[in-house]
Amino acid sequence: MLLSRLPALALSLGLSLSLPAMAHFQELIPSAPALTQNRHLSLELTFTHPMAGGPVMPMQRPEAFGVIIAGGKAEDLSGQLQPLQRQGADAYRLDYQVRQPGDHLFYLSPATYWEPDENKLIRHYTKVVVDAFSNHQGWDTLVGFPTEIEPLTRPYGLWTGNLFRGRVLRHGSPLPFGEVEVEWRNDGSITAPTDAHQTQLIKADAAGVFAYALPRAGWWGFSALSKAEGREAAPDGTQVPVEEAGLIWIHARDMQ
Repeated sequence: MLLSRLPALALSLGLSLSLPAMAHFQELIPSAPALTQNRHLSLELTFTHPMAGGPVMPMQRPEAFGVIIAGGKAEDLSGQLQPLQRQGADAYRLDYQVRQPGDHLFYLSPATYWEPDENKLIRHYTKVVVDAFSNHQGWDTLVGFPTEIEPLTRPYGLWTGNLFRGRVLRHGSPLPFGEVEVEWRNDGSITAPTDAHQTQLIKADAAGVFAYALPRAGWWGFSALSKAEGREAAPDGTQVPVEEAGLIWIHARDMQ
């Protein structure tokens, strides 16, 4: 009886194994990685699979969104967010006028996203640093997220081939051997040959430090994964685990 079912079981297993395991990434992408003359900046907030180019998943209004300029005090910008649609899903954007020089660290604390296929909630704390008028102060400022990547390499002004180094922090302390997922924000020019090529995976060392050489120009997302303490309520009221991640976006250019 069991032997007669083996072909069907193998087919079912093969189909399940062939399904792509795409990583979730909270995007926080500025219109420019650095400002030299123009003072206008726009940022888009999208929850998606960047290397695959989608699908875009609906976002609720973020719980917190703001900017820290040159390592100073945080400024709340959540009231300035404008809703928009990406692939039919809710996303957000911000139009911002830069008023002073200094590194602008934009940060995002999103509402949780319910992922029924994995029976968990997802919350990705995300940041990006924009170089404003070559002041170069404040790029290593920490937001204070529960999970956060501390850049050990300045996260802008990078060429392709540069080595980006960071440290995974959990409640402000290094997280030994934490896992970091890496994806390139695909512009449609690359098709990943396998799932492993789509989402790169790094394990930090005992001090929480990791490194990655940037092979292509564009935006790169680094997502340090962890699990929240306790559980939270899913839409049906059941208590489920919460995946937390600390993300940082960095930009590389070709040397031409």
